[in-house]
Amino acid sequence: MADITANGLATGSASQPQLVLQKIYVKDVSFEAPNAPQIYQEIGEITEAPQVQLNLSQRATGLGNDLYEVVLTLTLTCTINERTAYLAEVHQAGLFGIAGFSEAEQAGIIGSYCPNLLFPYARQVISSLVQEGGFPPFLLQPINFEALYAEQQRRTGASGEAPTLNS
Repeated sequence: MADITANGLATGSASQPQLVLQKIYVKDVSFEAPNAPQIYQEIGEITEAPQVQLNLSQRATGLGNDLYEVVLTLTLTCTINERTAYLAEVHQAGLFGIAGFSEAEQAGIIGSYCPNLLFPYARQVISSLVQEGGFPPFLLQPINFEALYAEQQRRTGASGEAPTLNS
């Protein structure tokens, strides 16, 4: 029987790959409606469709003992008639125990699997913020993190740079 360490990973079999989700949490969240309350009146009189821009980023930090914090950041900006209606941002984080994988496999887990797992939580926070801010509900469409990771790998491979992990 394997021993379990504080981070939830088994220590008895070092060659056995292990991926343990320990915690999912909101690290930071903000919502701004800089043109309220006037923007609420404009919603009924809009002459053009609202423009929505999504910025997405992620970072991973090694915490030691095969434990990593992965933070997925979503920033959603909506403009109506060239005025900012709202700006919603969430930093959705998770603690992951990752051990026994090759460096490339580990990078793939951190770069695509972890953000894919965090996304539904971040999407729910964004949706709640927008609706509680007095705007019509907004549901982010699914994102293919595997494809984004593959594109990032292709770009870094072409430039000769290796992806980095914050420590």
